[in-house]
Amino acid sequence: MYIGIDLGTTNSLVAVFRDGQAHLIPNAHGHVLTPSAVSVADDGTLLVGLAARERLASHPQQTAMTFKRWMGTDKLTRLGSKDYRAEELSAMVLKSLKADAEAYLGTEVTEAVVTVPAYFNDVQRRATKHAAELAGLKVERLLNEPTAAGLAYGLQERQDHSTFLVFDLGGGTFDVSVLEYFDGVVEVRSSAGDTRLGGEDFVAVLETLFLEKCENFSERDREQILASKALWRAAEQAKRDLTDADTVDMRLQWKDAAFTHTVSRAEFEAASDELIKRLRRPIERALSDARLAPNELSEVVLVGGASRMPLVRQTVTKLFQRLPLRTINPDETIARGAAIQAALKARDAALEEVVLTDVMPYSLGVIISEFINGRRFGDRFSPIIERNTPVPVSRVQGYNTISDNQRQILFDIRQGESPIGSENMALGVLEIDVPPKPAGQVSVNVRISYDANGMLEVEVKDERQQLMASTIIQPAGASMGADDIAQALERLRVLKQHPRDQQENIYLLERAKRLYEDRLGEQRQWLQRWIAQFEMSLDTQDAKEVARARDEFRAALDNLDKGFVF
Repeated sequence: MYIGIDLGTTNSLVAVFRDGQAHLIPNAHGHVLTPSAVSVADDGTLLVGLAARERLASHPQQTAMTFKRWMGTDKLTRLGSKDYRAEELSAMVLKSLKADAEAYLGTEVTEAVVTVPAYFNDVQRRATKHAAELAGLKVERLLNEPTAAGLAYGLQERQDHSTFLVFDLGGGTFDVSVLEYFDGVVEVRSSAGDTRLGGEDFVAVLETLFLEKCENFSERDREQILASKALWRAAEQAKRDLTDADTVDMRLQWKDAAFTHTVSRAEFEAASDELIKRLRRPIERALSDARLAPNELSEVVLVGGASRMPLVRQTVTKLFQRLPLRTINPDETIARGAAIQAALKARDAALEEVVLTDVMPYSLGVIISEFINGRRFGDRFSPIIERNTPVPVSRVQGYNTISDNQRQILFDIRQGESPIGSENMALGVLEIDVPPKPAGQVSVNVRISYDANGMLEVEVKDERQQLMASTIIQPAGASMGADDIAQALERLRVLKQHPRDQQENIYLLERAKRLYEDRLGEQRQWLQRWIAQFEMSLDTQDAKEVARARDEFRAALDNLDKGFVF
């Protein structure tokens, strides 16, 4: 028996496809939404869902929420006397959903389609699979949340070459994907997003507003209130109420005193301005990578509970000059799509076969050194597979030795969009021996292959196509050892010695990195050269030279923003 699961940051859902349609499965309380919350009771019993969320304010040290944001990291959450990783906490939620499904269906459930944000990287996806395994579920393939939304809205039933943009703003993550349907294939054209942006950030805005308006609180009071989650419930309810009301009253009981503040929708929207700005960039990137103009889209679909906010709907309407599609409950869309995909995997006779294709959400490449204007620059990222390339995919790139009599080449494989190699996520290393020859006279080809199941293979061959080395990369959670910390401190020390600690210089470098993330191909190479030239000027520590280079660098970036590069 296959089920579909939407493992959310704030709430999770489980669904099954029966009698030609997706059915949401209720939990023990009769609700289809199960809070993604875990708490440890006084007697050591683990509580999951609504009961756990109820303990957030009264027992904040024994309760965890929003842990989906930490999937694939080494961050630990202490509940009672034990520490838990995010995938362990997620496994408890999944196990609860599995039990609800078995009670509803009257049979054992062993296989599931679990959804993930399209912008989740390899480490986060593997952590999600591991969580499902801990819960006793077999997950052959994870389904991207926007793709699930496309299935729920019947993209596969539209005319050929129908193109959807799915705007998915959940409790903790934000995804934008462009999907196209043709000849029985649902293809992801592009994906972008922000795994640290969601409804919880708008809740935090309301908490801050409340504390700023109540002048009775000291700084220490404010810190304690936020840490205790005493205000979270009032802020969460206010966010929901402001969907329909112009003003809401937020109340807090603190140290035997009651505090009240009236928040208007206009006040809330003004305070949320920076979050709204963060929504725009992934939209622009997804459209750019898909090579589509807003008016070329067939539909714009709103998904995720946070998309209910009038401010979000208004922003999307203004950006696309049309009303977005929202005919399915945004909280339920992903779970319904997951159930449809589960039925497709089970070959349900009520559904015509649909082929789903995916794309790489991040670029894959290696760290290299290169010579620019006669000077060697290390720690540069060389993409081999660029983001939003359809998977499965295999790409090859050639590299040369850089030193005379070099005997080894170390390939540091990374995933990300920063031009600085070490700022991207480390996936693994591959070291090979080479014959000692003058610099540049030994050439090797590096091939990276990636399949739909997340299997990553790297192989290195010489010019005669003789295999020199290969590896299958199984990335683990991120962590910093003593060497990593020492290197990070050294980088900070070096930064402080140069004039690059001036705010304008830092701004231009960060702006160039952001533009690099948004561009592909030749424009990335062009930005790499400009970054290197500017860094050379900073290293001179000559104020006049730095000022001249800064003006040129700024003008170059301005031209790129206007579309003039070469």
